Amino acid sequence: MIHHVSISAERPEHVAAVLAELMGGRSFPFPGPLPGAFLAVCGDPHGTSVEVYPAKTVIEPGEGEAPGQFAERAPSVHGAFHFLLSVALERDEIERIGAREGWRTKLFGRGAPGEKPVFQVIEFWIENRFMVELAPQSMIGAYEKAISFAALDAFFANRRPDLGSNPGSNPRSNHWAA
Repeated sequence: MIHHVSISAERPEHVAAVLAELMGGRSFPFPGPLPGAFLAVCGDPHGTSVEVYPAKTVIEPGEGEAPGQFAERAPSVHGAFHFLLSVALERDEIERIGAREGWRTKLFGRGAPGEKPVFQVIEFWIENRFMVELAPQSMIGAYEKAISFAALDAFFANRRPDLGSNPGSNPRSNHWAA
Protein backbone atom coordinates (compact mmCIF):
# COMPACT_ATOMS: atom_id res chain seq x y z
CA MET A 1 0.00 0.00 0.00
CA ILE A 2 1.32 3.43 -0.89
CA HIS A 3 0.66 5.89 1.93
CA HIS A 4 2.07 9.06 0.43
CA VAL A 5 3.74 10.41 -2.67
CA SER A 6 5.50 13.68 -3.35
CA ILE A 7 5.21 15.94 -6.38
CA SER A 8 6.46 19.41 -7.23
CA ALA A 9 4.42 22.40 -8.30
CA GLU A 10 4.81 26.06 -9.15
CA ARG A 11 2.15 26.89 -6.53
CA PRO A 12 2.48 24.20 -3.85
CA GLU A 13 -0.03 25.67 -1.40
CA HIS A 14 -2.71 26.01 -4.08
CA VAL A 15 -2.04 22.55 -5.55
CA ALA A 16 -2.21 20.94 -2.08
CA ALA A 17 -5.54 22.71 -1.46
CA VAL A 18 -6.99 21.41 -4.77
CA LEU A 19 -5.75 17.87 -4.09
CA ALA A 20 -7.23 18.00 -0.58
CA GLU A 21 -10.54 19.12 -2.11
CA LEU A 22 -10.48 16.18 -4.53
CA MET A 23 -9.70 13.74 -1.69
CA GLY A 24 -12.28 15.22 0.67
CA GLY A 25 -9.45 16.07 3.04
CA ARG A 26 -7.45 19.08 4.21
CA SER A 27 -4.17 20.76 3.38
CA PHE A 28 -1.43 21.78 5.79
CA PRO A 29 2.03 23.32 5.60
CA PHE A 30 4.56 20.51 5.20
CA PRO A 31 5.92 19.67 8.67
CA GLY A 32 9.31 18.60 7.31
CA PRO A 33 12.45 20.63 6.66
CA LEU A 34 11.30 22.22 3.40
CA PRO A 35 9.96 25.79 3.47
CA GLY A 36 7.18 26.44 0.96
CA ALA A 37 6.02 22.81 0.80
CA PHE A 38 2.47 21.70 1.64
CA LEU A 39 0.65 18.49 2.41
CA ALA A 40 -2.76 17.31 1.11
CA VAL A 41 -4.13 14.79 3.62
CA CYS A 42 -7.06 12.47 2.92
CA GLY A 43 -7.89 11.87 6.59
CA ASP A 44 -8.26 8.10 6.21
CA PRO A 45 -6.79 5.66 8.75
CA HIS A 46 -3.84 4.91 6.43
CA GLY A 47 -2.40 8.44 6.42
CA THR A 48 -2.93 8.79 2.68
CA SER A 49 -1.38 12.07 1.58
CA VAL A 50 0.38 13.96 -1.20
CA GLU A 51 3.38 16.11 -0.34
CA VAL A 52 3.63 19.11 -2.69
CA TYR A 53 7.09 20.65 -2.93
CA PRO A 54 8.24 23.86 -4.63
CA ALA A 55 8.91 23.27 -8.35
CA LYS A 56 12.71 23.34 -8.15
CA THR A 57 12.89 20.76 -5.36
CA VAL A 58 14.56 17.40 -5.92
CA ILE A 59 15.41 14.67 -3.44
CA GLU A 60 18.95 13.37 -3.63
CA PRO A 61 20.48 10.41 -1.82
CA GLY A 62 22.42 11.25 1.31
CA GLU A 63 26.11 10.48 1.63
CA GLY A 64 27.35 7.72 3.91
CA GLU A 65 24.78 7.11 6.63
CA ALA A 66 22.84 10.34 5.97
CA PRO A 67 19.22 10.13 4.76
CA GLY A 68 18.01 11.59 1.47
CA GLN A 69 18.08 15.36 1.35
CA PHE A 70 16.31 18.18 -0.42
CA ALA A 71 18.14 20.21 -3.05
CA GLU A 72 17.14 22.88 -5.55
CA ARG A 73 17.53 22.31 -9.31
CA ALA A 74 15.95 23.54 -12.51
CA PRO A 75 12.63 21.69 -12.81
CA SER A 76 11.61 19.35 -15.59
CA VAL A 77 8.30 20.31 -17.16
CA HIS A 78 7.05 16.71 -17.53
CA GLY A 79 8.14 13.35 -16.20
CA ALA A 80 7.13 9.70 -16.21
CA PHE A 81 5.88 9.63 -12.62
CA HIS A 82 2.12 9.68 -12.06
CA PHE A 83 -0.29 8.08 -9.64
CA LEU A 84 -3.88 6.86 -9.54
CA LEU A 85 -5.96 8.36 -6.76
CA SER A 86 -9.43 7.07 -5.94
CA VAL A 87 -11.68 9.90 -4.79
CA ALA A 88 -15.19 10.30 -3.39
CA LEU A 89 -16.08 12.97 -5.97
CA GLU A 90 -17.81 11.99 -9.20
CA ARG A 91 -16.75 12.85 -12.74
CA ASP A 92 -18.80 16.06 -13.05
CA GLU A 93 -17.34 17.45 -9.81
CA ILE A 94 -13.79 16.57 -10.88
CA GLU A 95 -14.32 18.20 -14.28
CA ARG A 96 -15.75 21.31 -12.60
CA ILE A 97 -12.63 21.62 -10.42
CA GLY A 98 -10.36 21.08 -13.42
CA ALA A 99 -12.22 23.73 -15.44
CA ARG A 100 -12.07 26.16 -12.52
CA GLU A 101 -8.30 25.72 -12.32
CA GLY A 102 -7.77 25.80 -16.09
CA TRP A 103 -6.12 22.36 -15.91
CA ARG A 104 -6.63 19.70 -18.58
CA THR A 105 -9.17 17.19 -17.22
CA LYS A 106 -10.36 14.38 -19.50
CA LEU A 107 -11.84 10.89 -19.24
CA PHE A 108 -9.88 8.10 -20.96
CA GLY A 109 -10.05 4.32 -21.15
CA ARG A 110 -6.96 2.28 -20.33
CA GLY A 111 -5.99 -1.09 -21.73
CA ALA A 112 -3.69 -2.82 -24.18
CA PRO A 113 -3.27 -1.06 -27.55
CA GLY A 114 -5.79 -2.31 -30.10
CA GLU A 115 -8.05 -3.84 -27.46
CA LYS A 116 -11.12 -2.58 -25.65
CA PRO A 117 -10.23 -0.51 -22.56
CA VAL A 118 -10.60 -2.45 -19.32
CA PHE A 119 -11.00 0.52 -17.00
CA GLN A 120 -11.38 4.29 -17.15
CA VAL A 121 -9.61 7.13 -15.39
CA ILE A 122 -9.84 10.89 -15.46
CA GLU A 123 -6.52 12.47 -16.40
CA PHE A 124 -6.20 15.50 -14.13
CA TRP A 125 -3.18 17.56 -15.18
CA ILE A 126 -1.96 19.62 -12.21
CA GLU A 127 -0.76 22.98 -13.49
CA ASN A 128 -0.97 21.31 -16.94
CA ARG A 129 2.40 19.69 -16.24
CA PHE A 130 1.85 16.71 -13.92
CA MET A 131 -0.74 13.97 -14.43
CA VAL A 132 -2.76 12.42 -11.63
CA GLU A 133 -5.23 9.75 -12.71
CA LEU A 134 -8.44 10.13 -10.73
CA ALA A 135 -10.97 7.35 -10.26
CA PRO A 136 -14.33 8.09 -8.66
CA GLN A 137 -15.85 5.25 -6.64
CA SER A 138 -17.96 4.37 -9.69
CA MET A 139 -14.76 3.63 -11.70
CA ILE A 140 -12.27 2.15 -9.23
CA GLY A 141 -13.80 -1.35 -9.18
CA ALA A 142 -12.92 -1.97 -12.84
CA TYR A 143 -9.31 -0.97 -12.15
CA GLU A 144 -9.08 -3.23 -9.10
CA LYS A 145 -10.46 -6.14 -11.10
CA ALA A 146 -8.13 -5.51 -14.08
CA ILE A 147 -4.99 -5.34 -11.93
CA SER A 148 -5.74 -8.48 -9.93
CA PHE A 149 -3.36 -11.45 -10.26
CA ALA A 150 -6.15 -13.54 -11.83
CA ALA A 151 -6.89 -10.96 -14.54
CA LEU A 152 -3.21 -10.29 -15.29
CA ASP A 153 -2.39 -14.02 -15.45
CA ALA A 154 -5.27 -14.57 -17.88
CA PHE A 155 -4.27 -11.58 -20.01
CA PHE A 156 -0.61 -12.55 -20.32
CA ALA A 157 -1.35 -16.26 -20.84
CA ASN A 158 -2.79 -15.39 -24.25
CA ARG A 159 -0.21 -12.84 -25.45
CA ARG A 160 1.69 -13.22 -28.69
CA PRO A 161 5.11 -14.89 -28.50
CA ASP A 162 6.79 -11.77 -29.92
CA LEU A 163 6.10 -10.00 -26.63
CA GLY A 164 8.59 -12.31 -24.94
CA SER A 165 8.63 -12.80 -21.21
CA ASN A 166 8.44 -9.05 -20.59
CA PRO A 167 5.23 -7.69 -22.16
CA GLY A 168 6.40 -4.14 -21.47
CA SER A 169 9.39 -4.66 -23.77
CA ASN A 170 7.30 -4.43 -26.97
CA PRO A 171 8.59 -1.26 -28.72
CA ARG A 172 5.25 -0.90 -30.56
CA SER A 173 3.43 -0.60 -27.26
CA ASN A 174 4.60 2.50 -25.44
CA HIS A 175 1.33 3.58 -23.81
CA TRP A 176 -1.96 2.41 -22.47
CA ALA A 177 -4.62 2.65 -25.15
CA ALA A 178 -6.91 5.62 -24.77
